Amino acid sequence: MQTAKYIWMDGKLLKWEDANIHITTHTLHYGNGVFEGIRAYKTKNGLAIFRLKKHIKRLLDSAKIVMIDSPYSYKEIKDAIVTLIKKNEFKNNIYIRPIIYYADGNLGILPSECKVRFSIIAWEWSSLIDKDGLKTGIKAKISSFRRNSINSTMSKAKAVSNYLNSQMSKKEALDCGYDVALLLDDNGFIAEASGECFFMVRNKTLITPPNDNSLESITQDTVIKLAKNMGIKVRRRNITRDEVYICDEAFSTGTAAEITPFYEIDNRVINNSQTGKITKKIQKAYFNLIYGNTLKYNKYLTYIL
Repeated sequence: MQTAKYIWMDGKLLKWEDANIHITTHTLHYGNGVFEGIRAYKTKNGLAIFRLKKHIKRLLDSAKIVMIDSPYSYKEIKDAIVTLIKKNEFKNNIYIRPIIYYADGNLGILPSECKVRFSIIAWEWSSLIDKDGLKTGIKAKISSFRRNSINSTMSKAKAVSNYLNSQMSKKEALDCGYDVALLLDDNGFIAEASGECFFMVRNKTLITPPNDNSLESITQDTVIKLAKNMGIKVRRRNITRDEVYICDEAFSTGTAAEITPFYEIDNRVINNSQTGKITKKIQKAYFNLIYGNTLKYNKYLTYIL
């Protein structure tokens, strides 16, 4: 992980090495915190943050769901992110991580004496998947872990605690020689990947699961809009495990993953290990959008001037 000059903490810019928390920080022990993953890309007109408004809204919605009162408003968060980026003088693509969490105070289950804190980290980061992976694809495995049940977790919150399941499924996939995991829900339908959304193509129709028990993905929403605007038929419906094995194309989407094709799932080869035509079309449109090459989608970009 690359470092940067400054981190934003509770309204102040601190040097990276000085941005510390106490070992009794409540969220460290009990996991009640919320965060966002946001990207900014180097365009011909400078750095541009992708769908910043949507990300900040989801962050504040997540805080509301888990009953954390954000100490900062939408505008204050937006201004803080822009200030941090400018102060760090980034030259390349970056990743931005705002997090709202409970500080130290008491170590009972309820953070009754703990102050709510807010930090923003940003650093230069190119991509989760290298160029070869984005072009040729990766291998996925159906995980033995299930997506967190809506009966036990707040799935619409991007909560710190929800990601233990993602970690375990991802590690299992890597240990078995795969790149990513696909998680089923309680009913045996595909819910999502270990940290991404899942799409497949069958009979020229783009299909992705509903967000019944998963986070409402901003990248997934973007891909659906792009596909519809290109005349690609899109359906939101349940997907069975065996249906995935015979799909024509498959890929994952996410802030970090962007548009990553799958060439194999559970040792079943997808599209002769070739990235499909629809996947390529969506991938091209997505990268044109985030790099500011499509004028009609510039509303999704916040330029750092």
